Amino acid sequence: MNARNSAYNFQNVTNGTEAELLRLQEQALMGWDKEYRTLKQFGLEDGMKVLEVGAGPGFVTGQLLDHLPHSEITALDIDDALLEEAKHRLRHIPESRIKFTHASAYETGLPDHYYDFVVARLIFLHLHNPLQAAAEIRRVLKPGGKLVIIDIDDGVFGAIEPEIEVIPSIIKKLVQQQASRGGNRNIGRSLPRLLSSSGYTDIDMDAIIQHSDLHGLAGFKRQFDINRFTGFLNKGIITENEYDELKQSYENFDRSPDAHAMMLFFMACGTKPL
Repeated sequence: MNARNSAYNFQNVTNGTEAELLRLQEQALMGWDKEYRTLKQFGLEDGMKVLEVGAGPGFVTGQLLDHLPHSEITALDIDDALLEEAKHRLRHIPESRIKFTHASAYETGLPDHYYDFVVARLIFLHLHNPLQAAAEIRRVLKPGGKLVIIDIDDGVFGAIEPEIEVIPSIIKKLVQQQASRGGNRNIGRSLPRLLSSSGYTDIDMDAIIQHSDLHGLAGFKRQFDINRFTGFLNKGIITENEYDELKQSYENFDRSPDAHAMMLFFMACGTKPL
């Protein structure tokens, strides 16, 4: 999504686009096995027509292609740079299996009643109008088709040891900053209500736990990389004292032989009525 429609802009990330791509890759793949297991429980099957909304650089798209060899996958994103990354990464996939769509989640331009299953991973927290996006996705779903939203809630984001004491106050400020830009970093708790308000039925919800003892520390270290917070300091969102404390705490975390971390992601599923 671009700045007018979303609180996320890949070109403006403060940690640099290469580091951001690595972060997104770790974020996508760390808990993929659990996410895929839950997607299957929600009804995802090989052979379905699947739409991925907010596909970004195509890390999850690649996993869907690998796990669903007889499915047609559409990867949709409004960010040209990210979509080009996805096209390059998946250039070996035949056009009969993968389609790339440069469009907004609010106006996909896709046909009515076409898809069996839609995956929207870590995009709804960035949307100015999530109800409009959910309604647009419902339009392109077949009757009986399903939307699964995978997202976060910073109110219950997880845990980290050694504890970074400044994290709660920084998270609170990031939540406020995201809200001022039209996003919602606490959207996880609202997903069932969002789906219901958008006309979906048979709503269900689950949580995915990513733990460094199970998935390795590398991905967690990228999430807390101090370079990601430099922009917040420069914009006055966090104070210099908070930044310095975060930097010192991160260095302690990075060096500690006992370091471990846990993050929560939420998955909510709704069905388009017959």
